[in-house]
Amino acid sequence: MNSLGFDRKPADTRVVVAMSGGVDSSVTAALLHEQGYDVVGVTLQLYDYGAALAKKGACCAGQDIYDARRVAETLGFPHYVLDYESNFHDSVIEDFADSYLRGETPIPCVRCNQTVKFRDLLKVARDLNADCMATGHYVQRIVGDDGRAELRRAADATKDQSYFLFATTQEQLDFLRFPLGGWDKSITRSHAGRLGLINAKKPDSQDICFVPGGDYAKVVRKLRPDAHRPGDIVHMDGRVLGRHDGIVGYTIGQRKGIGIGGGHNEGNDPFYVISLDATANTVTVGPKEALARNIIYLRDCNWLAGGGNDEVAVKFRSMMKPVSATIMNGSEIHLREAQYGISPGQAAVCYAGDRILGGGWIEKTGSRSLRAAA
Repeated sequence: MNSLGFDRKPADTRVVVAMSGGVDSSVTAALLHEQGYDVVGVTLQLYDYGAALAKKGACCAGQDIYDARRVAETLGFPHYVLDYESNFHDSVIEDFADSYLRGETPIPCVRCNQTVKFRDLLKVARDLNADCMATGHYVQRIVGDDGRAELRRAADATKDQSYFLFATTQEQLDFLRFPLGGWDKSITRSHAGRLGLINAKKPDSQDICFVPGGDYAKVVRKLRPDAHRPGDIVHMDGRVLGRHDGIVGYTIGQRKGIGIGGGHNEGNDPFYVISLDATANTVTVGPKEALARNIIYLRDCNWLAGGGNDEVAVKFRSMMKPVSATIMNGSEIHLREAQYGISPGQAAVCYAGDRILGGGWIEKTGSRSLRAAA
């Protein structure tokens, strides 16, 4: 068995490497090439090449495409750039804008993995007669005793990307490989330096690739001019406390920058965004305790394992520590203790130890005692 799990020599194993232009995917491609695999690098151009040249931290455009090409040219393996701008716009950017208009908080990186990368790019890899496709994601693929591939959290907890890969199907997982998931990011950097990669010291991207600077509201308003529609900021008791200039500027659980002054309640306690009503165009605020929810209702679920009435640990934000819960009927998650700031549009991802069982998109939340959706 070679390191990618095939009973043949590396030279007889073709692997397509999804190269974003960052150090992780470049090291993935470089190491596999060094090990003798038949490597083919593929980079997707996801939005306007010219406009992206001026943006720092952009992914799959501009400088990143150039870096991926240079790595492949220097090491001597083939590299292709595919124009997927239209696919990305329709599957990711449009969904991103529409989600905010519905009062949700979307995760475009999951959508990108779910559609453009792990659907469209996998098809390209198969068309190139690849045996598998490798990426630079920090997540582990482990083959169990039953011969079935499992998805597990990365060894480096600070870089773990399993939350963003919950929508990976079993068929996709069987074809995918994640060579970096078993080690610390510092090891990746050391290999990049040893191999002399042009992007060895390139910093990790922090922003959503098509939202440099993090001003997502500006992007949404450009895509949807009607997003800049004023409305009322109301208290849970019905009082109108102020005005907003579009619900796209608010998220569930938000405390700062709401846009109302003090003097509206005793003790001048802070207000939190409790809910967003896209139909009424209102932002409802209240005390922190009003955010408490212990039921999460899911849609568009993907289960790699479990999904029945199972005891699990769940994350509904990428960087949070998992909390105890029970899956009910494959589409409800009952939390053992109430949590705060759970937003529709995010994902709820379930784990059994380090194994990713799957999850779904949060449609709404509720309380076990009231059984009322929020």
